[in-house]
Amino acid sequence: MQIHLNPRNVSITTALRGFVSEKLDRLGEMVGDILSAHVVFQRADTAAVSRHFSVKVRLAVPGRDVVASDHDGNLYAAIDKVSAKLARRLRKRKTRWLDQRERQARAAARNRDDQAIAGAFQPELQS
Repeated sequence: MQIHLNPRNVSITTALRGFVSEKLDRLGEMVGDILSAHVVFQRADTAAVSRHFSVKVRLAVPGRDVVASDHDGNLYAAIDKVSAKLARRLRKRKTRWLDQRERQARAAARNRDDQAIAGAFQPELQS
């Protein structure tokens, strides 16, 4: 998975890069089909202390991209919050996909059963 980091008024350290990589790798293990991640770090000097750092993440996955953002006074806490949001959204996406597959399988089985029942009760044509 490619990880693109975009800092705005924030310096990227190796510890920060490793922390983000670790969080995104955990998400990748959970889902498995993340193609790339784009992470934007922003520090607002004029914002309140509780909103000092903002983190936005866009995960490129097959289908619609998954996006989350959050803010906190601590950059690492903001990354944790965004990671939790992404985990919830990815689980929801996976659950929807599995439910859809299950519904399709049940519908196909029901159609096979209906065709078999209809074929059993068809009167035979005599020539």
